[in-house]
Amino acid sequence: MLRVEELVRDLRIGISFATILPFGPSTPVEDGEMTRASWSLPVAGLVVGVVGAAVYGIAHAVGLSPGPAAMLALASTIVVTGALHEDGLADTADGLGGGRTRERKLEIMRDCRIGTYGACALVTSLILRWSALAAIAAPRSVMIALLLAHAASRAALPTFSAFVPPARKDGLSASAGQPALQSAAIPLGLGALVLALGFGPSKAILIVILLAATGLMMARLCIKQIGGQTGDILGAFQQLAETAVLLMAAAIAQSSVQL
Repeated sequence: MLRVEELVRDLRIGISFATILPFGPSTPVEDGEMTRASWSLPVAGLVVGVVGAAVYGIAHAVGLSPGPAAMLALASTIVVTGALHEDGLADTADGLGGGRTRERKLEIMRDCRIGTYGACALVTSLILRWSALAAIAAPRSVMIALLLAHAASRAALPTFSAFVPPARKDGLSASAGQPALQSAAIPLGLGALVLALGFGPSKAILIVILLAATGLMMARLCIKQIGGQTGDILGAFQQLAETAVLLMAAAIAQSSVQL
């Protein structure tokens, strides 16, 4: 059984990995620790969601309409994560879309410059997430959607890493290591529990199926094109998963209004 000190360190590792908040461990992260701490990723996602939810609540309280309030909430989550996953989405779109060979795709993904595919992917992601939040509109529902989207999207990352091998021998993904399936099951279970508490069991099952389909599609694409996953691929998957949960939340909100 993990000691309290190890649990706290895992939480600090997870939060420091997912955000720019100054909660990182006091000593450098050693090999294998990121894999052990992967259970904390949905908790780190909740922290990000809390920031976005708080900003939306404040924006609504001062009289802003859902559109600007949603944009401020979205911007706050980007700031608190240092745009880590947005960067991964852009690099993945540029690499997989622009490179002709495996080597060239990986080279493009390491380039800090953004290309046409990356810009289009970012704009699409931002518009979809913003429009979903604006469509939900009701502060309580938006706050729940943000919490669930950020927690569930990060809860799926260890499972994706467990099934899809690293494409490189170096880099963020390779250094973090592949979690064992039993380790990946813990954050996956936490993510499913959060979805069930927020949306109810039946809707949570639909969202889990949607996220599984998204993960399978992403896994097939990256294995076919570059032989595995990278840190950028994981970031892109998080963005796709977050967007999927927010869109589903918007659909649920709209169906409730129509009823």
